[in-house]
Amino acid sequence: MSHNWSPSCRIFEIGNLIITWYIVRERLTWRNLMVEVDKMTHIYRIGIIGCGGIANGKHLPSLSKLPNVNIAAFCDLVPERAELALQKYGGEDAQTYTDYRELLNDQTLEIVHVCTPNDSHADITIAALEAGKHVMCEKPMAKTAADARRMLEAAKLTGKKLTIGYNNRFRPDSLHLKRICESGELGDIYYAKAHAIRRRAVPTWGVFLDEEKQGGGPLIDIGTHALDLTLWMLDNYSPKMVLGTAYHKLSQRENAANAWGPWDPAAFTVEDSAFGMIVMENGATIMLESSWALKSLEVDEAKCTLSGTEGGADMKNGLRINGENHGRLYVSEVDLNSGGVAFYSGASEDAPDVEMRMWLQAIEQDTDPVVTPEQAYVVSQILEAIYESARTGEAVYLNK
Repeated sequence: MSHNWSPSCRIFEIGNLIITWYIVRERLTWRNLMVEVDKMTHIYRIGIIGCGGIANGKHLPSLSKLPNVNIAAFCDLVPERAELALQKYGGEDAQTYTDYRELLNDQTLEIVHVCTPNDSHADITIAALEAGKHVMCEKPMAKTAADARRMLEAAKLTGKKLTIGYNNRFRPDSLHLKRICESGELGDIYYAKAHAIRRRAVPTWGVFLDEEKQGGGPLIDIGTHALDLTLWMLDNYSPKMVLGTAYHKLSQRENAANAWGPWDPAAFTVEDSAFGMIVMENGATIMLESSWALKSLEVDEAKCTLSGTEGGADMKNGLRINGENHGRLYVSEVDLNSGGVAFYSGASEDAPDVEMRMWLQAIEQDTDPVVTPEQAYVVSQILEAIYESARTGEAVYLNK
């Protein structure tokens, strides 16, 4: 017998077949299927605490591109900043606040992003976790290692997800190099450099130059990115010993040349350069260099150089892999425009966009975020040890 089905009937029948196939393939009950459908259609309500430069330059633009996000709350000590952010990125029912505690009382918010100065990261993050929110806190994790530890413990106690905004992991070159490291192509990586050098680019706005608010200068600001990237490539979070130096050589110069105009020497209370040697428990050595102002033409930021028993890699001019093959040395340059990178389709997607997408995906799928609080805590430990060694002139031994 033939059936003269209408187009709508055929679409309905095809839909039923697809659902049945999915249930069988995934071995789902109908109830579990509804849970999966809810995940796909759920809109996450997000609150932003701190509506300054990093929020407007990274978090808000990237979150606003996600279809399953409603940025519903904006908090800043300056009401006008929160209002401007709401007007540009807020949903119809979005609210502004000047007290983050009031924002956290909104039970409809599921996720909070902390984009405030370093000295407030810990208290706000812990309060948000205890209020039942998942939290992305901007880097570094905290001003001190002790505060970072408190954040880690709060995440464990509450069962909520915590990640730190190390967005340079999500660049195409970083993602591809991570795959190379995981494949074992470089062998045992026993020496690495973490690069965060600017010739002359001191941030003169906000609280970047305020040691009380930030805890330090280029080391905790951009050195933290380079160190996080390097540890991630090595997949090594067991530091043994740290030796560090810090300098205030150029900070007190009047009318200095600078990308963002001259700085105020009186306000420049953090170091202008800091360097560290980190020896890991397995014997691997990492050299960390960081500066906002260094008389050097070799400038690299949020990059690393790796040396292993089977090969090496650097990010100096794109991504380069070096090694030895059939008695000859070789250098190969990776074409990063052809796709095929983990988490990256080859389309033009900025690192913060990938970062936010993967963060939401971790929440949806109940998996660990790409940047875990345990990893970020080790970064804070090492940074603090470099500062301590610079003050005392002695090596600092960790994990005794």
